[in-house]
Amino acid sequence: MKTRIFHALRVAGALCASVLCGAVTAQSNFTASYTGAGYGASTCNSSYNISGMEPGAAGKYPVFVYMVGTYETYNNASATEAVKRMAAKGYVAATIEYASSTFGTCSNIGAKASCAFNPDSAASAISQLCTRGKADCSKGIVVGGFSQGAIMAILAKNYDSRVQAAYAIGAGVQYTNYDLRACVANGNRSLPSDRLLAVNGEKDSFNGGNAAAARSQLQEVTGMNCGSTAYGCQAANNSGWLIVKNSQVSDLSADHCYMRLSGDCYGSGLSLDAGWKSGTQNWQLENNLNWLTGFTTK
Repeated sequence: MKTRIFHALRVAGALCASVLCGAVTAQSNFTASYTGAGYGASTCNSSYNISGMEPGAAGKYPVFVYMVGTYETYNNASATEAVKRMAAKGYVAATIEYASSTFGTCSNIGAKASCAFNPDSAASAISQLCTRGKADCSKGIVVGGFSQGAIMAILAKNYDSRVQAAYAIGAGVQYTNYDLRACVANGNRSLPSDRLLAVNGEKDSFNGGNAAAARSQLQEVTGMNCGSTAYGCQAANNSGWLIVKNSQVSDLSADHCYMRLSGDCYGSGLSLDAGWKSGTQNWQLENNLNWLTGFTTK
């Protein structure tokens, strides 16, 4: 009897793993392009790539958009992993290229976000995605991004009201030479803080280099304060902020690029921290992508 029960459980577990316990698993790749803001431009004047995945099954799905950080390749390992996982969860998911080799002011980054998320332009990235046969943006759009891409994710709802929530990695109001409070701080943008989850490393040199500085920046971004020693501050729906500790990543350096395997932001963008990639702790990818799915309909 015990043998039969064990066998049944093993089969059920294997079946659950094979379908991710109800998630859509068969996906197909696609590519496209859109017209975005070129380097230093305030208008949409340059062509950029879109790389995505969508469920293989027939149906209409919500949309997920990911944006990499400054100097990163738009389809690097972290972007591709996020896209793959969201497609498996039942999204038309894509990472979009943009003029990433320059950072900038609220105006500069806002122009990039505007070109990407303008629902009234057929040439925008969001229009290219929402007009796909399997996309239904009335079910909601959720976004994610890293560093400059995180700022674009936070600003996306300024331009497209269908954006429901944002997962931001390495987001702050003050980056070395740029003060972004006017467009990123809580209350200065369309995205409400109860639809934002920001996760930064305690050694993030672009946002101060220590836990206290990371905490201060995240408090300004989200408007949430849980005290001077907190490593997290989340609302009932898990929006808010988290600080990744050095001890939580494999190279013991939770810097700006903590999702990379090693080398801080000088390390390869092709190799990911195993915990961030595959774990289920609150700061890791899977947990935070699951959080995004709570803001769209299927």
